[in-house]
Amino acid sequence: MAWDLPRGPGRRSPQGRQPRPPATTPELPFTMRAIWSGSIGFGLVNIPVKLFSAAQDSGLDFDMLDRKGHGRIRYKRVNEDTGKEVPWEQIVKGYMLNDEYVILEDGDFEEASPKKTKIIEIETFVEGAQIDPIYYENPYFVQPDKNGAKPYKLLFTALQKTKRVGLCRFIMRSKEQLAVVRPRDNHLVVQGLRFEQELRSAKELDLPTQVKLSPKELDMALKLVKQYSAPFDLSKFKDEYSKEMLRIIKAKAAGKRKPIKKLRVVRTKDEDLLERLEASLGSGTPKKRAS
Repeated sequence: MAWDLPRGPGRRSPQGRQPRPPATTPELPFTMRAIWSGSIGFGLVNIPVKLFSAAQDSGLDFDMLDRKGHGRIRYKRVNEDTGKEVPWEQIVKGYMLNDEYVILEDGDFEEASPKKTKIIEIETFVEGAQIDPIYYENPYFVQPDKNGAKPYKLLFTALQKTKRVGLCRFIMRSKEQLAVVRPRDNHLVVQGLRFEQELRSAKELDLPTQVKLSPKELDMALKLVKQYSAPFDLSKFKDEYSKEMLRIIKAKAAGKRKPIKKLRVVRTKDEDLLERLEASLGSGTPKKRAS
C-alpha cells in the first residue's frame, strides 16, 4: 500500500521500494500474535494461556536519511575484529567472565529456571492500590488456551471480587519478569513491574524545602483542582502531535511550506501566583494551557 500523496519537492520515493503508510495506529488494523505461551499457576491449578502485547506505538515511523540524495541509513551488525557484517544466525550471546566470554545457548537460559520459562506462578495476592504506578511496565492480554476457559474465568472472577492482583514472576526473552495478573473488563492482563533495584532514588533531586504557602493560595489551588476535575476518560485524549506532523508531511509533499508557529511560554513568578490562580478560576471552563 502506498501513500496517495502528490509528488512534490519535499517527498522522494527510493527506487524499488514503496513508501510506507503513516502509522496512525488507532485506525490501522494489526494482527494479534502470541508472544508467549505457557500456563498461569493458581495454587495447584495450571491455566494454559497465551500472552499478546496490549500496547502499540501511535507515533509516525520516520526513516533516517542521508541529507545528500536521501539514501536510507541502516544499522549493521559488524564484527569489531574483522569489520565484516555478521548474519543473525551466526550471532550468539556471551557473558564476560575473567576477561573471557562464556557463550550461552538457548537451553542455558531455560536451565536457569525451567519452571519460570513455562509457568507464570502467582506467588501472592496483594491489593492493586498498594502498588505505586511508577513500578508498572508493559501490559499483555491473557487469552486462555484449550481446556483453560473455566479456570481462567474462575481466576478472573476471584480477583475481581477480592479486588486483588496476583504477584508473579516468569521468564520472557531470556529475562526474569516481575508482574501482576489483574482483571480488566472481561479479561485478564499480565502487567509487567520493575524490580526495586531498577528504580533510581529521588534523593539526589534538588527540591524546595523552605517554601511557605499562604492559606489563600492553597484554598484557591484546591478550588482550581475541583473546577478542572472530571471523570477519567482516556478516549478523549488523542495523539494530536502525530496528526499535526502528518498534516505537515502532506503539505510538504504538495510543495507547500507551512508557517512555523512560535510558542512563548510564560513562567509564573511567586509574586504573580495569586493573580494567575484568580485568572484561572475566572476562566470558567477548563482548557489547555501553555503556561
